[in-house]
Amino acid sequence: MAEPSEWQKRITGEWHGRPSLFDATGTWCGYEDIRRSSVFENGVTTYYMDGGLTGGGPLAGQFRLGAPFAFGVEDADDDRVYTGPDFYGTGQPYGSFVDSHYYGPGWQVDLNTWNQILPDGQTQVYSSVLYQGWSVVGCFNGVYTRSTDHDDNPATQARVTEFLAAETRRGPVPHIMPTKRSGAYAGSCELWGADQKPRGTVDVRIALEPVDLLHTRRTLTWSGALNRSATASARRDGNRLFHEGPDAWGNAVAFGRAAFGSLHFTDVTKVKYREFMIDAEPGMSAGKRLAVVYEIFQGNVLDSVLHGLLEWEDAA
Repeated sequence: MAEPSEWQKRITGEWHGRPSLFDATGTWCGYEDIRRSSVFENGVTTYYMDGGLTGGGPLAGQFRLGAPFAFGVEDADDDRVYTGPDFYGTGQPYGSFVDSHYYGPGWQVDLNTWNQILPDGQTQVYSSVLYQGWSVVGCFNGVYTRSTDHDDNPATQARVTEFLAAETRRGPVPHIMPTKRSGAYAGSCELWGADQKPRGTVDVRIALEPVDLLHTRRTLTWSGALNRSATASARRDGNRLFHEGPDAWGNAVAFGRAAFGSLHFTDVTKVKYREFMIDAEPGMSAGKRLAVVYEIFQGNVLDSVLHGLLEWEDAA
């Protein structure tokens, strides 16, 4: 390939983060200190990950390695094929979001990784749900920031240090929506077809009307290139979440700030989603910036992918 794909152009530079590791129950276990980069050279793309694991509990022996990751990528705008030796599989880009499914021999897990670059082009929301067969065994997730001159620029080094300190505070924080304030998370999102072609923009709004500390009337509205509104009673039980009708049914599990769930509407449409509370801090509060990804299915067939950034608005 003479030129890198559009996704490859989006991820040039080095990405700095401190994703948290959670076990299968959603219990926080530690941090992965990571610097990630991908290099396109002479028509070949190679992906590098360098860092280490801090903590990890019983999972430390499985997810701490003695050498950095490196693996080849067959880079294209339709499929990114990971050719080993450290990861084997494939990823599909939908604009500024990639859904990847692959196997890591060193970690001995199958991974479903969602990488979402936010509209600023400098922030990446990352998660890898880890599987043994069909069973979840853990999850890595966190937020990354990009640099192009980290090794030489003291100002960039200071910015990255401050960012990593914030991720260290926020990493273990549970995903909890506002429990005593009515309002909505709202924003304009990109809609991509299953054919990986853009379909336009959708205004997404998640309106919340708290009933008590564990129950909220939640209305999800899409308007624009896709139109739908569904209200459900949302219930939280620890890090487990439930949507209990009348317009949508389903559940979710949260690993820290990220909630992974499914929604079944009352027709043939269903949704696989991730809602990531970017700026949630320790304490009795909720974050104000929510990164969302919705994979929308008609029956069992992927129809479209909707993703973007929502901001909190208090009710009038």
